[in-house]
Amino acid sequence: MPISRRDALRYATAASAMAGLGAATGAFAPPAAAAGSTLIDFAMRQIPAQDIRAAGHAGVINYVSTSRPGSSFGAKPITLPYARSLAAAGLAIVSNFQYGKPGGTAPSDFTRGFPGGVADARTAWQLHTAAGGGQSAPIYFSVDDDVDRETWNNVVLPWFRGINSVIGELRTGIYGGIRACQWAVADGVIGRSSTPGRVWAWQTRSWSGGQIYPGAVLYQRIIDTASNPGPVVGGIRVDVNDVLAADVGQWSLHP
Repeated sequence: MPISRRDALRYATAASAMAGLGAATGAFAPPAAAAGSTLIDFAMRQIPAQDIRAAGHAGVINYVSTSRPGSSFGAKPITLPYARSLAAAGLAIVSNFQYGKPGGTAPSDFTRGFPGGVADARTAWQLHTAAGGGQSAPIYFSVDDDVDRETWNNVVLPWFRGINSVIGELRTGIYGGIRACQWAVADGVIGRSSTPGRVWAWQTRSWSGGQIYPGAVLYQRIIDTASNPGPVVGGIRVDVNDVLAADVGQWSLHP
C-alpha cells in the first residue's frame, strides 16, 4: 500500500527513535533481535515495574478500558502514575481496549456495531491520553472470539469502521486470531507499523491453528487459563507475548 510523504517521514523518525530506545534502555533490541523480547498482559492488578524487569520482560500491554460490571480489575484502566513508573524503569507500554467478553457480564465489544465502535474508541482514547499515551500511538481493539467471515463482514467490520471514524485507521490495531488479523488488513481498518511489512496486528495463539501471520507485530504465545496457568510475575499469573517487530506501537515511539 502506498504511503504519503508525511507518513514516510514519521516512520523514518520512529525508526531512528527505536535505535535510541534500544541503546538507552535495552527494552527493545534492533529488529534482528526483537523477536527475543516479550511483553506481558494482565488485568488483576498493577504489577510493580521492578518485578516485570526482574522477570525479564520488556514491557506491558495494558488496558485503556474499564472493568466489566461485577468485576474490579486493578490494572483496568492504566493510570498515569503507573505508566510513569513503567516508563521510568525503561519498560515499553502498549494500549489495548477490551471491556466485554464472550460469556461475560458485558457482551463482546465487537457485537455492538458502528455506534459501539464510536463509543469504544472515544472511551479508549480518553483513557489512553489521560495515562500519558502518545498522540500517534495505536490502540489495539479485541476480537476475543473465533469469528467466521460472515460475522466479520456483518458484525465486526462495522464496529471497526466506527472506531476508525473516531481515531482513524493509522491509530487502530486488532487483537485476534490469524483470520481476523488478515481480514482487518484486507479491509483496511488497521494501521501500519514503521517496521517494514508489519501492521497493528496483535495475534493470539487461540484460533490460529499454529500459524503466525507474517504481518503481525505481537504474538500471544502463552495464555493464562485454569488448566494451563501462565507464569507468575509480581504475584499474579500473566499472558506472555512475543515481540515480532521493533515498532509494536509502544508509546515511547509514538509521542
